[in-house]
Amino acid sequence: MRRAAGQGSFAEALVTGGVNTRLDRIAALLDWRCLERLLAGVYASGTGRPSYPPLVLLKVLLLESWYGLSDPAMEEALGDRLSFRRFAGLGLEEAVPDHSTISRFRSLLAKRGLADAVFVEVARQLDAQGVTIRSGTLIDATVIASAAAEPRKQKGGGTAPNDPDARWVRRADGSARFGYKLHAAVDLGTGIVRRAVVTSANVADVDQGHHLVCGDERAVYADKGYVGPRLRERLALSGIRNRVQKKAGKGRPLTRRETWRNILIGRRRGRIEAVFGALKRSYGLARMRLTGLARATAATLLTLTAWNLARAAA
Repeated sequence: MRRAAGQGSFAEALVTGGVNTRLDRIAALLDWRCLERLLAGVYASGTGRPSYPPLVLLKVLLLESWYGLSDPAMEEALGDRLSFRRFAGLGLEEAVPDHSTISRFRSLLAKRGLADAVFVEVARQLDAQGVTIRSGTLIDATVIASAAAEPRKQKGGGTAPNDPDARWVRRADGSARFGYKLHAAVDLGTGIVRRAVVTSANVADVDQGHHLVCGDERAVYADKGYVGPRLRERLALSGIRNRVQKKAGKGRPLTRRETWRNILIGRRRGRIEAVFGALKRSYGLARMRLTGLARATAATLLTLTAWNLARAAA
């Protein structure tokens, strides 16, 4: 009979190896029972008892993000590494989930919209523990390349048949990218991502800015791409300091004061670029692994959840 996740056997109590202090710190951060309840409905009723509890498979997906492993590589690693088994809640005598089980679970999270719920719940718990500093929020967006091959650029766009939600966008340097856009709100003091929205790459930054305001920060920092009434009104209503860079108007150049203000804001904003860089270099967000907006969103939010836990445990 299968034991509950995290319930060890007598043999496991005798094992002294497999210690990973980083994973132990992360495991101690959360009340995982809240996530277990969130995931209770991931499997449709009437499909029989799942082979592995959803919480075990969620932890497996987090391990993939931290260690840069594919589903097949994760299956192999679970067979070798005691620290991975212990974190996931797998006993020494239990078979590990195969790569197809891991992949199906990821798809189910996307289908049920549960990756977003997991991201929000983890962020809520970290906020409640005072991990986030809330002195300021940095908002910005970054393009993530589609998993599909780039279609030929056409006037008005061009889509890939196997990734119909991905779109072309022209960047400030004139280059064009095909894929999705991650719009994020990052805590100034910790680098923790507090809000996130994934869209097709051609969605304008200004259209998402007001969705990224947390409401409890003292200031919001953003570049001039976020100048617009919705964000301005959202900040004013919440009593949050507006630290959005000024944009020069037609026939109205910036004053020296506005120019200097933009420079100071830009220095703060550089920290979110560092977060995006780390996510792309070390967490695989330079390119989506999955196609379609729903699956791309779920994968990205799981990656951001892993990032937040690693930052909180650092």
